[in-house]
This record gives sequence, structure tokens and C-alpha cells, in this order.
Amino acid sequence: MFKRVLIANRGEIALRVIRACQELGIETVAVYSEADADSLHVRLADESVCIGPPQSSESYLNIPRIISAAEITDSDAIHPGYGFLAENAEFAEICEASKLKFIGPTSAQIRKMGDKAFARTSMAEAGVPVLPGSHGAAAGVAEAEAIADEIGYPVLIKAVGGGGGRGMRVVRSKESFANSFLMCKAEAEAAFGNPDLYVEKCVERPRHVEIQILGDSHGNVVHLFERDCSLQRRHQKLVEESPSPIVTPELRSAMCGMAVKGARKIGYESSGTIEFLVDQQLNFYFIEMNTRIQVEHTVTEMVTRLDLVKEQIRIASGEKLGFGQEDIQLSGHALECRINAEDVEAGFRPCPGNITYVHLPGGPGIRVDTHIYQGYSIPPYYDSLIAKIIAHGRDRAEALQRMKRALRECIIEGVKTTIPFYQDLLSHEVVVNGRADTTFVEHLNVRDGRK
Repeated sequence: MFKRVLIANRGEIALRVIRACQELGIETVAVYSEADADSLHVRLADESVCIGPPQSSESYLNIPRIISAAEITDSDAIHPGYGFLAENAEFAEICEASKLKFIGPTSAQIRKMGDKAFARTSMAEAGVPVLPGSHGAAAGVAEAEAIADEIGYPVLIKAVGGGGGRGMRVVRSKESFANSFLMCKAEAEAAFGNPDLYVEKCVERPRHVEIQILGDSHGNVVHLFERDCSLQRRHQKLVEESPSPIVTPELRSAMCGMAVKGARKIGYESSGTIEFLVDQQLNFYFIEMNTRIQVEHTVTEMVTRLDLVKEQIRIASGEKLGFGQEDIQLSGHALECRINAEDVEAGFRPCPGNITYVHLPGGPGIRVDTHIYQGYSIPPYYDSLIAKIIAHGRDRAEALQRMKRALRECIIEGVKTTIPFYQDLLSHEVVVNGRADTTFVEHLNVRDGRK
């Protein structure tokens, strides 16, 4: 097991990793920007190192400074959390070359699965269902348009190196294809430094269902069932739950089996997620793999009673999984709401500032992962996520009621948050009945939560 782990991240995920390390008897090193000097992860780590000014490019994304911090603190491993450098193959490669264990998959696995076109091809070769579309990146507008004509409109143009909804456009007619392709190409180049695109069939009103997997370096791969992440805004997840309200036992068995098959195909080591779109007829199709711990790992922890971050660290240290597939059981239902410091009525505009009062919810079945405290000043430089509220119940109805209770109890003053939005959202009959697809939130009136 590692002696000392450097956490190359900030906020609640940095705290989450610190806690897992403490329970494993591992010392921790926090890195922080000048804007995060008063952050909780800096206070709770065994040691901390300032790595630069507030801008991410000069701190949390600055690979030489992070490696230097690991070397001067005698760290033997680096945990990247999520976001920032978590899926940066170059960073993982530099860690490997610097004799620092990257707590995640190998750089080769990150690079392969980060190429969305390659990932599609790999999963198809493993027998995992994929949407009709390109075999690799399209050579140009003419080839892409020919593929669109063959599979039929509507289609999705997607960036090979994309993520988070950027570099992606729905095209509904041949007349608008060429212009959309060129615009998408420019956006992909600007966002990811890679202009390559591919085309796939667009599924109308899908559900987004992902399978959590764990793989070790000894060839063992297990799944930890599914999460439904269909409640999204602009391809950014808002609410996640497990199990999915639409997944039948037969569909669960098929999806989980395919996810394990796909992970074994690439010899995957670490925590990861195989993501699927599910259509109205309950057909499912691979869309991408996330080669990191995810924001919503908490709901899986609640329904499986496993600590995913500790398992991720154990795997990275070379340990075998301490359990088999038959040992993992679903227990009850869990939901997570991502609480952001945003002004919903101003189009979800980020709302940094000083927190004057905080009261976090508690009681049976409630968990809160957060890095905020009374007097904390939310910096304007980073993601607006300030807390995650997770509710667990015997069934979905109880979990939903507990979440509503927790949202009523949660008081954060000094900045605007998305709590009122979630209170409206979770009272909508479509959400209560578990029928929301990925387009649902886009059609809501965010002022009152009604269609």
C-alpha cells in the first residue's frame, strides 16, 4: 500500500480522497492554488503545497508543478480525482515515467478510450451494441455526409476527443449538415485541440444509463450495477440515481454483462464507467467510457455499501479485488442532487461569493459531500459545484421523500444556489414517476418547474 498520496484536485473530491486515504492509513498531500488557500482540503491534508495562481492553467492543470510537488513531498502516488487532469493520458504517462503511481487506469487505456471513435470500434469488436455510424473519424465533410445519408437523419456529429457536450451537434436535415460539420470541427479544435469528428445515429428522447465497473491488474472485472443520469441540462448531469427506474432485471443483466465484456476487452484496471443510451424500446447502445471516478460514484456506494475510492486506491497499489460479482448486491435506492452556486433565473449563471451561513441536512439515509463552510468564499475560477446531497431509502419513493426533506433542511446563505430548482424538479410528476429522458429539463420553465 502507498505511504503518501498527493491529490491533484480541489473541492469536495479532494476531501473525499483524503478521507479514503486516512481510513487506509495513508498520508495525504494537498495541492492548491492561491485562490484555494483557505479551502478545507488544504486544512485536512497532512501536508499542503501551493502550486500557482488562481487560473487552472497555472495551477491544477500545470503538470510540471504537480509533479514537482509530489517529488518534494516524497509522495509515491497521485490521485487525480475527476475533471482537471483525471483523463489526461499525458499526465498519467508523466507520472509513470516519474515513478509515481497514477491512481487510475494506464495512460494507454486513457488515451484509447478518450478517442471516442476508437472506443466505439473497440466496443463493437467486443460485441457491445453501438449506434450506427462512422468506423473511426470521418475523413471530411463528404465522407461524413455520405455516412449520414446512409444511416438516416437525425444524426449526431461528435468530436473524437470530446466530452461534456462540447463539440457535438444534432443535425436533422441534409441541407444543414455541411455547415454544422464545419462549425463542430472548429469547436472541437478550440476545445480539445483535435478537430476530428465522427457521425452516429441520433436517438430521440433517450435515457442515459451507465454501468459502474471495477477492474484490477490481475484480470478481474466486476460491475456495480447501473446509474440513471437522464436528468441533464446541456449534457451536464443534474440528478443521478441507482437503480434506474426503467431498467428491468433482464435489461440490467444484459447491460452489465456487456459493460464487463467491454472492460475486459481493453484489460481495464481501476474504477470506470461504461455509458449507454437507452431508447424508447429499451434497446441500449454504447456511447463512451469514463476512465476515472465520477461525481456520482456516491449513489453506487450507497446501494452497494462499497467504498469506490478506497477500492480504486487498492487496485492501483496492485491488490486483487477482495470480492467477486456474486458478493455485490443492490440494497435499496439512492439519488444524488448536485448543488451548484448558480442563479437559476439568470440562466444558471455562476454565483461565486462569500457564504454567510450554512446548515447541512442530516437524519436517516442522508449523506452530504461538500467542501464549503460558514465564512468560505467561493472563488470565481472553477466549477460551480459546492455540494452533493445523496439520499438513500428502502425504495425509490422513500429515497425521493428523503431527498425532498434534505433539500428543505439545507440552508446556504450569501450566494444563490440551485436548491430551489431541485425542489421544483423533484416534485414534477414526470420525475416522480421516473419517466424523464435526457431532453426533459431543457423543456422546463426553470422559474416554476412546470412544462
